[in-house]
Amino acid sequence: MATALERLSRAEDVVHVAAMPDVHLANDVCIGTAIATSRTIYPAAVGGDIGCGMAAVGLSGSAQVFRDADAGPKTLRALHNAVPIVQHLSRVDLPEELECRALSDPALERKRARTAREQLGTLGRGNHFLEVQADEEDGLWLMVHSGSRGMGQAIRDHHLKAAERRRGGLLGLDAETEAGRNYLSDLSWALDYAAENRRRIVVAAGEVLAELGLEADDASFVSCHHNHVRHEQIADEKLWVHRKGAISAHDGEAGLIPGSMGTESFHVRGRGCRAALNSCSHGAGRSMSRSAAQHRISVDTLRGEMTGIWFDQRLASRLRDEAPSAYKDIGKVMRAQRELTRIVRRLRPLLVFKGG
Repeated sequence: MATALERLSRAEDVVHVAAMPDVHLANDVCIGTAIATSRTIYPAAVGGDIGCGMAAVGLSGSAQVFRDADAGPKTLRALHNAVPIVQHLSRVDLPEELECRALSDPALERKRARTAREQLGTLGRGNHFLEVQADEEDGLWLMVHSGSRGMGQAIRDHHLKAAERRRGGLLGLDAETEAGRNYLSDLSWALDYAAENRRRIVVAAGEVLAELGLEADDASFVSCHHNHVRHEQIADEKLWVHRKGAISAHDGEAGLIPGSMGTESFHVRGRGCRAALNSCSHGAGRSMSRSAAQHRISVDTLRGEMTGIWFDQRLASRLRDEAPSAYKDIGKVMRAQRELTRIVRRLRPLLVFKGG
């Protein structure tokens, strides 16, 4: 890890690197990092799932609802029908803002006409999830983790073709060239797509939960990205702040930090720590690779770690790499970043919906 971060700090035009407490190894750039550059944009320091992030909304009712033996299975079945994992059976309409904004290349326009419409409002696999959670007073919240789906990957891959190998080995784009501006424009579109994707999932899940008498409080809605790049004021200069598996945590800024599928999640407010590039962790961070988790964690272990939490038991074998023990201790992560963010609300999972 130290070697990877040191190598990143020596990359061309990188003026600052901040590692979050959930940092872990990944291709090219570690997940859980924020870096600042003067004018170079590094797509690898954002990642492929541009705009991946969180959304949450408060619900009426209390955790008592899910003590009913029928409530959990009924809700999971309904969510399976309401929230597609990979794509819709037929293409959906995009909002005018996403439909009419030009993308930088005809190939991306064609991808939008197909993939964007097939996947808007879909969850995705891996660590993407939907949870019903309870706060300290047993009040209910819905939390969603998803991103830009196939569109973000397509945008990243397309623009890497125009990027140049920079000192340190990363492919970069000059923000002040046409290639750089095109990437930033398409990235902005992907961020909006990701936010709309999460919003639609929240709406669809809200309709399911309304059948249990749980109504969403739209005024409580929070959404944040944890894979993005933005031009920000850091001290006395404007820098391109890249966040890959890190959320923006300017002073007072609202954020969402999930744990694992069996541990606490948090609503937070940033403290504006300049040394961390006004950022904090995006989650707990993995403690072992997916392949290692599949070998080391048994189905019985996963089920034991999920005691008292509703989830689709049929997916237990496939979800072993998402088991709580495959992740770092979220409590330690939160204690390690007390100077970066403050906890507003603690939430425990009651029901977890994942694609496996």
